Amino acid sequence: MNQRFEGTSSYVATEDLKVAVNAAVTLRRPLLVKGEPGTGKTVLAAEVAQAMGAPLIEWNVKSTTKAHQGLYEYDAVARLRDGQLGDERVHDIRNYIKRGKLWEAFTSPELPVLLIDEIDKADIEFPNDLLQELDRMRFDVYETQETIEARERPIVVITSNNEKELPDAFLRRCFFHYIRFPERETMQAIVDVHFPGIQTMLVKKAMDVFYEIREVPGLKKKPSTSELLDWLKLLLNEDMPLEVLQDRNPHSAIPPLHGALLKNEQDVMLFERLAFMARRQG
Repeated sequence: MNQRFEGTSSYVATEDLKVAVNAAVTLRRPLLVKGEPGTGKTVLAAEVAQAMGAPLIEWNVKSTTKAHQGLYEYDAVARLRDGQLGDERVHDIRNYIKRGKLWEAFTSPELPVLLIDEIDKADIEFPNDLLQELDRMRFDVYETQETIEARERPIVVITSNNEKELPDAFLRRCFFHYIRFPERETMQAIVDVHFPGIQTMLVKKAMDVFYEIREVPGLKKKPSTSELLDWLKLLLNEDMPLEVLQDRNPHSAIPPLHGALLKNEQDVMLFERLAFMARRQG
């Protein structure tokens, strides 16, 4: 397996991101990735797996997720029901144990990449409850009296949107990287990957509008990389004339197809107010 990450043909990785991934792989510490929504945190794990020829195991965390679900779950209710029905399966308790994503990663025949996505969505105790298993790379299944131990320490990528502070004890065990919002040069490279051969002037004008929108004071949600890509796709699909974007004042009008960039009514109303004020001043 290739153990160095240099980005992929579909994912533009900055030098500092490559360094962070390779450091976490070398240390075999979980890579904790933060950054604005839409900066490619979640897809990073898939790209690392692809680049290294490793299987990807995804654990998508929700507000109701508990740490023990990553290990295993024992379905006592199903066993009781089967016992009442006289089902033969009831005699083997293993039939009622559902393996979690950590179990899957620990016993994978190939070294996997394990994604724990949006860890900050869960209860504040969730990261602490994972500490021992991530440290020891083993856990006990009490119902069957067996110990599940990792064949090899998997590559772990953990993402967070900063909705909650993570415990210091958890942070100490991670290698941390913050994905900064792409500068124009990096964004141009990302656009080129997704739209090879796209008209240079269209991209330039679209990015002018995009970055100017992000700088508008009072914006509740700044448009992200994925939203720029969606917007460009729509501009191309609608065959939008370049004049629509040419020499446009972002403070005086809502951009065309703005639903790809502005994702809540407060921001749309903000741009409508700016357009109204600009017309009055004009």
